[in-house]
Amino acid sequence: MISNLWIDLRKDNWNRLDALLRQVEQHGIQSLPRAELREFGLLYRQAASDLSVVRSDVSSRSLEHYLNRLVGRAHNDVYSGERLSPATIWRFFAHGYPRLLRRLSLYVWIAIGITLAAAGLGAVISMVRPEFGAFYFVQSLGPEALANLDKHMMWTDRVLSAKAPFSSMIMTNNIFVCFMAFAYGITAGIMTLVVLFQNGFMLGVIAVVCAQHHMSISLWSFIASHGALELPSIMFAGAAGLRLASGMLFPGLLSRRDSLAQGGVEAVQLLSGTIPLLIVAGTFEAFVSPTHIAAGIKFAIGAVLFTGLCLWLGLGGKKTAADQTLDSWE
Repeated sequence: MISNLWIDLRKDNWNRLDALLRQVEQHGIQSLPRAELREFGLLYRQAASDLSVVRSDVSSRSLEHYLNRLVGRAHNDVYSGERLSPATIWRFFAHGYPRLLRRLSLYVWIAIGITLAAAGLGAVISMVRPEFGAFYFVQSLGPEALANLDKHMMWTDRVLSAKAPFSSMIMTNNIFVCFMAFAYGITAGIMTLVVLFQNGFMLGVIAVVCAQHHMSISLWSFIASHGALELPSIMFAGAAGLRLASGMLFPGLLSRRDSLAQGGVEAVQLLSGTIPLLIVAGTFEAFVSPTHIAAGIKFAIGAVLFTGLCLWLGLGGKKTAADQTLDSWE
């Protein structure tokens, strides 16, 4: 439980950060001399650390809202002057993005839940009403795709004849789908949920239709290598849309404008991490997934990619004991 003594020891720093923020908001970050710039960055880091401590105490919600607002106001000013460089990009993807995703894990789990529930619904309906599954399959992929299944052929074979153009088209389409899942957050998240539902529902229907034609191994071996990154990317983009919607609908103690701005920054950062994943996924989808290499190899590639994704997002950005000791001395 947060004690009054703990608060008293830190509130002068919070007040000082607030005073510097007011100066920055009125006159710009350039108005701070070098010494105050260093102080500003240090106070921001301390406030962010204090916020993580306060979040662990359910009885300190009002203090959490105050610090959340203070840190949110300072965030853009602290990082606005950071030049984009290979080192900056590396730090973001190696450390910043995994931390961000773990912090926004609630939105990620909601996106995953909606997708899986829709996939289950599509599968059940297609099993109970095979004619619906066939109709939906034709509407999604065309009558030729269903005719190919009847001949025990995958509709994806056409990718083999034009790998490079299909790779570019697949990447562009996947990035577009992810962007729409994110941008639809401005509809209070309703259309974001629709995008997630449609993707999950279509996957469930296609899986059952392929199983009914004894083509399950062909389908899942096709999906395995690229789907390990593509499907999570769509869910992460959906989570970004839900974060944007949350900033608009639930401002808390912030003004709606500040809440939407803070939510928008985090949502864009969450979306940006999907772009390299989709580039890798699109390459595998064009050059590996539709080929006739052994299904076991495709499943192995998918397992390696998904394991790497989980390790990156689960362990990336976590401080070692040495890092924590160093921070305690700063």
